[in-house]
Amino acid sequence: IIMAKMTTALSLLAVYFIITTSALNNEELLEQECPVDCHCHYFRVNWVTDCSDSNLTTIPYKELSHNVYILDMNDNNIADISPFPESIKLRRLQMAHNRLTELTYESFAGLTYLLDADFSYNAITRVDPEAFRDSPGLITLELQHNPLDEVEEPFLNCRTLLYLDLNSCGIWHLNTRFFYNTTNLNKLDLSHNPLERIEPGPFDHLTNLEYLKLNGCNLTYISPEAFSHLENLRQLEIADNELKTLNWRSVLTPLVRLEHLDIRKTGITNLPGDAFGKNLYLLQLVLADNELWHLDVEDTLGHNLHSLQSLDLSNCNLQDRLSEEAFRNASKLRVLNLSGNPMFASDLTAVLRHLPKLHKLSLSNCSLRRLPDTFDVFEHLEELDISYNPLSDAFVSLLNPLSALEYLDMSYCGLGYVGINTFAQMTFLKQLILSGNELHTLEEGLFANLTRLESLELNNCDLKAPLDPKVFGDRELTDIIELKLSGNPLIVPDEGSLLPTQLSKLEILDLSNCGISHLNEDIFATTNNLTQLNLSGNTISGVENLSSLKTLPRLEHIDLSNNNLRTIHPKILKANPRLLSINLMGNPFICNCSIAETWDWAVQEKGDLHVLVGSQPANFETGSVKRRKNLSCAYDEETYRNMIDGSQSTANRKHYPSQFTPSRTWAKYVRESNCNRRS
Repeated sequence: IIMAKMTTALSLLAVYFIITTSALNNEELLEQECPVDCHCHYFRVNWVTDCSDSNLTTIPYKELSHNVYILDMNDNNIADISPFPESIKLRRLQMAHNRLTELTYESFAGLTYLLDADFSYNAITRVDPEAFRDSPGLITLELQHNPLDEVEEPFLNCRTLLYLDLNSCGIWHLNTRFFYNTTNLNKLDLSHNPLERIEPGPFDHLTNLEYLKLNGCNLTYISPEAFSHLENLRQLEIADNELKTLNWRSVLTPLVRLEHLDIRKTGITNLPGDAFGKNLYLLQLVLADNELWHLDVEDTLGHNLHSLQSLDLSNCNLQDRLSEEAFRNASKLRVLNLSGNPMFASDLTAVLRHLPKLHKLSLSNCSLRRLPDTFDVFEHLEELDISYNPLSDAFVSLLNPLSALEYLDMSYCGLGYVGINTFAQMTFLKQLILSGNELHTLEEGLFANLTRLESLELNNCDLKAPLDPKVFGDRELTDIIELKLSGNPLIVPDEGSLLPTQLSKLEILDLSNCGISHLNEDIFATTNNLTQLNLSGNTISGVENLSSLKTLPRLEHIDLSNNNLRTIHPKILKANPRLLSINLMGNPFICNCSIAETWDWAVQEKGDLHVLVGSQPANFETGSVKRRKNLSCAYDEETYRNMIDGSQSTANRKHYPSQFTPSRTWAKYVRESNCNRRS
């Protein structure tokens, strides 16, 4: 009967949606009512009322359209929810980051069409089990980060609910009837609750559950019967717990349809050979960050997991050498991560030959002094990470056969030379990372065959000069859109362009921490398609060095933080109409009227103060960074002295020590300045 009612309710909602959509598609969309403090618009054919971050203490009930589809009340100061107007057709209600303390039936009575509700990051301690009795189609409910009181009876009466998020709600005990009336749950997140133990009973009613998260729950024990009724479970995450003594086979045996298992950082030191004996459909297994010194990979993984496609054994401190048969039966493996484990190239040569269908291989920080001689079998390998290995230059040539590779990370491998033929066969390569190798110079024609290359990272390579045109062979143009040269002691030309014309398609350029003190006005002339430019951490001082920005009409983001700029003026950004952000923090600005003019430019011309990174005060939302760095300036000595003298001559003035420091945030300086600002 219950299933029939749920099906009928969902069917009615679907029919209503189809009829409404059809009607609206056949006539012009009409403006609906919109509260004064809110912004309203159509999303496709649905009326959205956005009242978020408006400092409201109540929902503007009387001003809401009855056809409102989404009501966003996030980031306000609402402590109570009164009944909504009759006949309102609200589908999604967003109430995150408010001051609610409970959810009652009276608040949501009559919300027949409600499908999704978000009450995360409030102060809710109690949820009325009947709160959503009038919402027969409620599908998702988010309650994460609320200090819920202990629940001794069924938590909620909502048979249609499919997704429930109870992450970080202070739940330390689950009674056996907790989910008794939410039996159709498909996804459940209980992460970061101090549960410590999972006893039999609480999950017995969740026979439809497919996704369960129990990360960071201080778990030390899980009963063998805890998941006995979860035969439909497909994804289980129990990472960041202390389950060293757990009998994994008994706990996992009922999960016959399990496809994804994440047990990273659970304190386990070994796994028996039959740990996954009943999980025949397991596709993804994450064992990372466990001290599996003596794991018998062949016994535990090589025989049982014939369907396995992704295996993460990173940072497991594997001490025993891999046997040649370790992955002989894992013929479907597509992703293998062995990073952070001490490995021998000879062992890998034998082991990897049984995995010709690999698409992604990670061998970062494996103490490899040479590469395994096995890359000739990887016809389908698309991603390879061999970073942070003390490789000898001579063995890099073993990469030659990787013709299908799209991503290659060779950073911090102690390379002093990369041979001209290293990338000759990698015609599909899109991203190449060579950072942290003291290459000094690059061989002529080194990138000649990389015709699909889009991203090139050469940070900290001790390059004195940027790319020589000859490194691309005879090609007149490349498809590279991202170039990172951070941390190189670049010698910048006094005139002309920094980069060759082959890089004219470049959109993202990182020149941070390159010791740059000046920029000639034509330095970016050959790369005028740039949308992102990072010049942070240099020693650029005079504003005249920024005249080069006039050649970048498409520029959207520029980072000038931590330089030596003492002044700034919005006129230097006149040729950058698409600018969305400029980071000026960490510069020794002098408080003068150019600061106020730049502030006004952001507010009035750009219409968004956020364009100036660091202009906004700290954010005190739960989970956010409480203290942010702000844009600041300091008064010059003469002005500061005059201010001190003026303050001392003011009779009976209360003394605030902070007021008499020369330093100011831009916001404070703009408020107290006497500049002739724009109206």
